[in-house]
Order: sequence, then structure tokens, then C-alpha cells
Amino acid sequence: MKAKLILKDRIVYEGGYIQEMVIWEVPQPVVGSQHLFKYRLFFGLPDQRIVGYDNERPKGDHRHYGEREEAYPFATIQQLVGDFLADVEEQRRQYHAEQP
Repeated sequence: MKAKLILKDRIVYEGGYIQEMVIWEVPQPVVGSQHLFKYRLFFGLPDQRIVGYDNERPKGDHRHYGEREEAYPFATIQQLVGDFLADVEEQRRQYHAEQP
């Protein structure tokens, strides 16, 4: 089986903020992960990641939130996308709260 693209979505928000989600089903787990998905979820500016979820080898499943990087307990694609979108919404609320 070849890798199969299961989600590719990109939104550009006011102020140049980008939200992008790319998820592949792969024939074998990525080194460091235990499931059959390769993913990259990004929110930020072209030169600044604010929120990111990925399973880059060999780190496995992890998330970037501001300056922090931490392990992410992958369960399902639906949970992954839901957690990412909740983090993005929180960051967008903070951004709007800081605007005059």
C-alpha cells in the first residue's frame, strides 16, 4: 500500500495567520509512533509557528505550543484534529483580546 492522503486543508486568516492540516495514512508507522498516520498540523505566521502537531521521526507524536514542545498522546485522527483546533481557537482568542 502506498501512502494515502486523507486530509489536506489550509485557511489563511486576517493578519496573515495560516492554519494548515495535512494527514496521510501510511503503510507502516513512522519511527517513534505506533499508528498508521503521518501528520503535520500548523498554525502561525509564515515565519513563526504558534501551534503545531506532528510526528516527525524519530520524535514521534508531539505538539508545539508557543515555545514549549511536549509529547502528544495520539488516540485518533478525530481527537488529534479536535485538540489542534481547540489550541488554534485559544490562540486566536488571545490575539483578538490583545488588539486595541
